[in-house]
Amino acid sequence: MSKTLLVKPRTKDDLKLISELLKKLKIESSLIDEDELEDAGLTLLMKEADRTKKVSRDLIMKKLSR
Repeated sequence: MSKTLLVKPRTKDDLKLISELLKKLKIESSLIDEDELEDAGLTLLMKEADRTKKVSRDLIMKKLSR
């Protein structure tokens, strides 16, 4: 299966319970921190971005100089 389920437990006890359940069910899981979660979100947004439109270098430089 190529889908992923993302779960954010409310407490450390919930995290422990869910982790133990996944291990017992022999379901692969990984712990990631907030930075890794943010990186994954940004990667997803970049993949979905419209890459057909072009922006001039001048416009980019004007935005950066503000």
